[in-house]
Amino acid sequence: MSKINVGIIGLGHMGLLHMMNCFHVDDVKVVAAADKSKSALNKANSLGVKNLYIDYRDLLSKSDGLDAVIISLPNFLHFEGIQLALEEGLNVFVEKPMATNINESRKIVRLVEKNGKKFMVGHCMRFIDAIERMKDDADKGHIGKLDIITAESIQNGPFAHGLIPKPVSDWWFDPKKAGGGVLLDLGYHLIDLFRFFAGDSEVLFSCLDHKYNLPVEDGATVILRSFDSSTRGIINVGWFQNSVFPKFNFRLILHGNAGFMSSDELIPSNPYLHATKEGTKNLFRKVIGRKIHPLSWTYWYESYYKELKYFFDCVKNDLNPSFSAVDGLKTIELIEEAYKNSDKKR
Repeated sequence: MSKINVGIIGLGHMGLLHMMNCFHVDDVKVVAAADKSKSALNKANSLGVKNLYIDYRDLLSKSDGLDAVIISLPNFLHFEGIQLALEEGLNVFVEKPMATNINESRKIVRLVEKNGKKFMVGHCMRFIDAIERMKDDADKGHIGKLDIITAESIQNGPFAHGLIPKPVSDWWFDPKKAGGGVLLDLGYHLIDLFRFFAGDSEVLFSCLDHKYNLPVEDGATVILRSFDSSTRGIINVGWFQNSVFPKFNFRLILHGNAGFMSSDELIPSNPYLHATKEGTKNLFRKVIGRKIHPLSWTYWYESYYKELKYFFDCVKNDLNPSFSAVDGLKTIELIEEAYKNSDKKR
């Protein structure tokens, strides 16, 4: 496949970010976009995207020559978007979660198996430089047998905004449409990371917080245990902290019987100095005609570019992504198990 023609479904913050990243991936061309917002479509048009749709179903049915779509819709529309895209015979990249419940996730697994196209969920944290280095060292046995994993991510959640605050979409706080609160939002990534390092797992304990009296949880603690190695994991997530980018309250610590590793020791100690250095390097690359490293100055956001590049490499080379629809399903299964565990205690 010489050129991959891509459609972007959903042009919110993440959809626009994915679209901009596509412009930096070789042999990838964004040929269509869909969003209900006319201003978002105008933005896409100004960047050279000519086939624009208000209804994403029209993008799927009317855009000839599409090879793949990137789905960045609200959670409750993921299943339908994936189903329609697969039925059109397209390769699919979807923002997590791939669905809001186990039943829909199982249906997606069956659809992917039947379709035979490439399918990948946005497990972006696996592509953070510190996580890649920790995975490589852990697999090489640098800390011995992995016994305990601790992971935490405390952020603003849906309350984060730019210089001009915007109202939070209602679906974020509707349990049926969102599928859950912070455990599904941030906890998804950390539970996926636990599986990445320790394999298939079970939930030993879970506790949900409602500091703001929302219909969904704004804090959660989950304890996991691996079936494969008996490794335990402690997950802490929250939407209750006013964090301002580029500061990012996330860390992963691996404890083995021969040592430990922490992501805090691998990330840039000064995010502003890192941004300045990487920005200067990219400017130099641009001047001499070399390819820039998209979003490298942000450190954390570079993972979004790397995951998309990996997905398109799989499409071009007819390779199956190393994390599949089954991985998305297993993460959703653990999250639902954690919700049920917490409900039983209450």
